[in-house]
Amino acid sequence: MNWRTKLAIALTVTVTVLSVVATGLLWIPSAAAVEPSAPISFDSGLGLGLLAAALATGLSALGAGYAVGTVGAAAVGALTEKPELLGRLLILIGLAEGIAIYGLLISILIFNRLA
Repeated sequence: MNWRTKLAIALTVTVTVLSVVATGLLWIPSAAAVEPSAPISFDSGLGLGLLAAALATGLSALGAGYAVGTVGAAAVGALTEKPELLGRLLILIGLAEGIAIYGLLISILIFNRLA
């Protein structure tokens, strides 16, 4: 793996993680407003639910970032040889990005169960 591929993977993972953190920060105040008098701890169901939602979104985003970086680097290499493969390669990149969407959907389902 050359340095360009590693850089593409690192940038994809960084942007994905930052977007996941921003999304999580948007959700935490609404989930914490369920019981404002009780502190959020990992001994309560709310704390474990928030941890589960964060792990579902974060790990799926990391996996999707790695997959998009790897598939994207291979797609660029394939496009230089055969430009007519663009449509098929976009589908492969979209499938790799679907992993992050599934993780986000699972975290939304977890948040709905907490509220």
